[in-house]
Amino acid sequence: MLPLVEIREYLDREGRSPHGQWFNCLNAPAAAKVATAVIRMSHGNFSNVKGVGGGVLEYNLEFGPGYRIYFARDGERLILLLGGGSKKRQQSNIQAAMARWQDYKLRKK
Repeated sequence: MLPLVEIREYLDREGRSPHGQWFNCLNAPAAAKVATAVIRMSHGNFSNVKGVGGGVLEYNLEFGPGYRIYFARDGERLILLLGGGSKKRQQSNIQAAMARWQDYKLRKK
């Protein structure tokens, strides 16, 4: 089955991926769960997703300390991964994801 949605990572002005940096710090079981969630999103499965404001969405993984993936949709066929985190730092992670989404939209113009 081919992906329905293209997944890309947000890159900051220095070319770094906050999502990638977070992902690379995860242990193997957590990284596998996150990778599976991203694949599911690429196939249109958004069953564990809710909006958190400003166009940013949160995918909730019911695993470990409550991992979350933050992303935004740019049109119908593109998802931009903005970062990730756990329930413990949820509010600061949401704020960071919102700032990254705004930065992406400004630089896209």
